[in-house]
Amino acid sequence: MDTPPPRFAHVDDVAARLAAAGYLASDAIATTAFLADRLGKPLLVEGPAGVGKTELAKALASAIDGDLVRLQCYEGVDEARALYEWNHAKQLLRITAGQGDSWDELRGDIFTEEFLLPRPLLKAIRATGETVLLIDELDKADQEIEGLLLEILGDFQITVPELGTIRAERRPLVVLTSNATRELSEALRRRCLFLHIDYPEPELEQRIVQIQVPELGASLAESVVRLVNRLRLLKLRKSPSVAESVDWGRTLVALGAREMTPDVVADNLGVLLKHQDDLVRARHALEL
Repeated sequence: MDTPPPRFAHVDDVAARLAAAGYLASDAIATTAFLADRLGKPLLVEGPAGVGKTELAKALASAIDGDLVRLQCYEGVDEARALYEWNHAKQLLRITAGQGDSWDELRGDIFTEEFLLPRPLLKAIRATGETVLLIDELDKADQEIEGLLLEILGDFQITVPELGTIRAERRPLVVLTSNATRELSEALRRRCLFLHIDYPEPELEQRIVQIQVPELGASLAESVVRLVNRLRLLKLRKSPSVAESVDWGRTLVALGAREMTPDVVADNLGVLLKHQDDLVRARHALEL
């Protein structure tokens, strides 16, 4: 496997190219992304839901003009969904068509590239161009998947018994995300650079909202961020994320609101909060 040339010249280059992709990165985010590229290590990103972990991977793919290959994790995801599987229906058709052939002849036919269905991990390993491999919400997957990832992220190769070992021609940029609903193994963490993304500072969040909702004026954008940050101080089941701040800004634009009145807030609070008890608590705290 060839060692690819650095994708970024320096930390400021990372920040500028992410910004061009619509992602405003803090110094910590830009620096860690730069080091992940230079050191050739996966980037493990943790933080609350909706703070931009997945969007960071998407922005990195855009920044390096590469493809995004995404493995969405969930309880029960297995090797067949993550690595590869054989097209059994097509294999059965080949066996049926070749009823007069010996097993040795059939086996040589049905275990070939034609019958292989690559899944995200194999797709990323086989990619010849710039690629970002996003392993999203790893904490939702079973621990067995972590063991599978240790081998792949260590050597960037996959062994298909019938075809042999497939090695990456060009090491992808790897981003793993976690909402920290369960603890990831120390073995996995050792192989990664770690980045924690929290809710951004109000000034940065206002810039994010204005970039994502350019029709929203600066004054309304400031009001959006002020309201969201006030809600985050409450003891809610699910605090509003940056994504919901953007949705709130779009809501105001869609309603043609010139200011954020109590009626507008009361009627549309469900854009920001997703649980009834949170709505009740917020209405009481905001005196709506």
